[in-house]
Amino acid sequence: MANLALGQVKDTLLRPADTIKTTPIRAVRIDSSNKKADTIKQKYVNPGKVAGRKAIFRSLIIPGWGQLYNNQLLNEKLNAKGEKTGHFWQRTYTLGKVGLIYGGFTALTLSYIESRKNYNIFLKEAQFRARNPGQKENPDIARYDDTNVLNAQSIYKRNSQIVIFSYFAVYAVNVVDAYVAARLNYFNIDDTISFKISPTLINNPNMMYGFNGSPALKLSLRF
Repeated sequence: MANLALGQVKDTLLRPADTIKTTPIRAVRIDSSNKKADTIKQKYVNPGKVAGRKAIFRSLIIPGWGQLYNNQLLNEKLNAKGEKTGHFWQRTYTLGKVGLIYGGFTALTLSYIESRKNYNIFLKEAQFRARNPGQKENPDIARYDDTNVLNAQSIYKRNSQIVIFSYFAVYAVNVVDAYVAARLNYFNIDDTISFKISPTLINNPNMMYGFNGSPALKLSLRF
C-alpha cells in the first residue's frame, strides 16, 4: 500500500481552483460641465453692527456701561496701530460722557426732590385754606393769596413730571450715544477717501409726454 501510494502522481487533468477574485470596475465619467464649483463663502460679519449691539445692550442694563465699552474699543484700536500714547482728549471725551450721564441724573434727582418738597408745602397750605377760609397756616408763604398758592402747587407738580420725562430722555440719549460711538469706531476715515462729480440725468415724474429726464450732478464717494 505504501508503494502504491508513492506511485500515485497528481492528476493534471483537474482544473486548479481560481483563487483570484476579480470585481468589475465601474467606469466613472467626469463631466465638469454639469457640476458647479463649491461657491459657499464664509458669511461676512460687520464688526460695527456687532459692536453697536453690544453697546446698546450694556447701556440698557447700566447707563454709561456702553461708553466704557466704547473706550475699551478705542484703546484696542489705538494699541493695534501702535499708538499707546496720545489721543488723550479722545479718551477723555469718551470717559467724560459717563460723568455727564450721571451728572444729569444727579441734577434731575435734586430737582425732583426740590419740586416735590415745594409741591407738598403748597398742597398742604391749599388744603388748610380750603378747610379754614380766611386763615393761613405756613407763615413763610403767608404773602401768597389763595390763587397764587394753587398756581404754585400746579407749577411744582408739572416740574416733577417734567423731571420724570427727562430721566427717560437722558437714558435714551445714553443708549443712542453708545450705539453711534460704537459704530464710528469702525468707520473708515483714513486718507483713501475720494469723491467724483459727474453729470447725469434723473427722472422727472412731473412731465407727462416726451423726454422726462432732467440734468443733474452725480456725487460718488469711495472709501
